[in-house]
Amino acid sequence: MKLHELSPAEGAKSTRKRVGRGIGSGLGKTSGRGHKGQKARSGGGVRPGFEGGQTPLFRRLPKRGFTNAPFKKELTEVNVAKLNVFEAGTVVTPEKLIEAKVIKNLKDGVKILGQGDLNVALTVKAHRFSASAIEKIEAAGGKAEVC
Repeated sequence: MKLHELSPAEGAKSTRKRVGRGIGSGLGKTSGRGHKGQKARSGGGVRPGFEGGQTPLFRRLPKRGFTNAPFKKELTEVNVAKLNVFEAGTVVTPEKLIEAKVIKNLKDGVKILGQGDLNVALTVKAHRFSASAIEKIEAAGGKAEVC
């Protein structure tokens, strides 16, 4: 295959719509806009959600709930099974998790979850722990500390 043999996929390109070019084109005179009215005018038309002056649906329905966006904490989740990469007796901190490439980046903190098994005794320092994660860390002879 050479560069001059390349062509776009079937239906990927369509010819430009040339309006106002005579009766024979099928898009002459009013250029596909019909006769008069708001939609026929330049810049005409109504905004999305406009219902002809009737109170629109989005204003008729009640407002519900709230957004906690400015205060939201996004935690990086790590399962207990992924901590097996560390040697026994290691103090596992969020920085050590990044070094060992267990996690790529630290958001607002780390939460340790309890999926899988832990075979090494570790002291794990994280921002949050699930109940099952604490159970598994302590069962392996380690400690779970909130930092």
